[in-house]
Amino acid sequence: MNYTKIREWREQYIHQQENHEKLNQFHDELMMKTITTAMEKVKQEQGDIPAPFAFFLMGSAARKEQSIWSDQDHGIVFDGTNKHQAYFQALGSEIVKGLEMVGYERCDGFVMASKSLWTKPVEEWKEQVISWLKEESWQSLRHFSTFFDSRVFLGEETLLQEVKEVTFSYIQEQPMIMNRLIDNFAFIHKSIGLFGQLLPQQNGKRAGQINIKTTTLFPYVNSLRLLVLWNQISEASTASRFTALKETYPFLTEYEVLFEKLQAFKFVFTKDAIEYDGVHYIPLKNLSKEDKQELKEYMKKGAELFERTKKLIEKECAKWS
Repeated sequence: MNYTKIREWREQYIHQQENHEKLNQFHDELMMKTITTAMEKVKQEQGDIPAPFAFFLMGSAARKEQSIWSDQDHGIVFDGTNKHQAYFQALGSEIVKGLEMVGYERCDGFVMASKSLWTKPVEEWKEQVISWLKEESWQSLRHFSTFFDSRVFLGEETLLQEVKEVTFSYIQEQPMIMNRLIDNFAFIHKSIGLFGQLLPQQNGKRAGQINIKTTTLFPYVNSLRLLVLWNQISEASTASRFTALKETYPFLTEYEVLFEKLQAFKFVFTKDAIEYDGVHYIPLKNLSKEDKQELKEYMKKGAELFERTKKLIEKECAKWS
């Protein structure tokens, strides 16, 4: 199958997906067809894959939180030396090209396997993630959190796990890094005014619309990422993180239910978006009074969850200081 055929398959079926879960299963099928096509193309041109490797997804694709439209966030880790770098970057470049052709925009921040920062040997990956944590800058911690929301999509799962294990060891030795990570995630876009009204964008193309990703989803995503880091859990999706953590933190059950409903809410109001940027925004005029109340509840509870997570981790960190 070539990229054109895959694109046609996407266009035929993606709008037929009935809910958030089925949509993300469809994305996985679509990406797998594209990536295996890219691999075959590179094999024909450059020979067999020279070393064990893992192609991994990051961001919403890794968390299984994609909307109708999605961009690319991915990388490659391989068990080899620098002599294999050119092959895997060529593979990464072909994957980027293929995914773009079937409908996934290139990442604005260049978080893609075509770039050397995101494709490297396993030992260099270990050094990279530790250097991000040691640097403790806003950007380096963003890179780290992007990396940590990752799942192996094709290849050797143990290679990515090796890298994550190194980060767990570092956090165990330097627990106060968690406070820096909390600060890195702490900003939540103000979305509810003094009088309880929703605060949409005021100007430009998105005037009158709410960015549901930054105002509503991110507090849940960031809270669960912090908790799995602290508890040395490798799960990538927010849903699976809830499952893994709620025995330790029973209070999470309430927020898990809310998060599931939020995903369904987002699916309903963004499924007809005609471009990638549009999947993050909901025009307030499309919401009934009840819908607005529901959205405000998700926002308030997300902010509450982040505050509870922050206090919990800060208290735990204080025991180690």
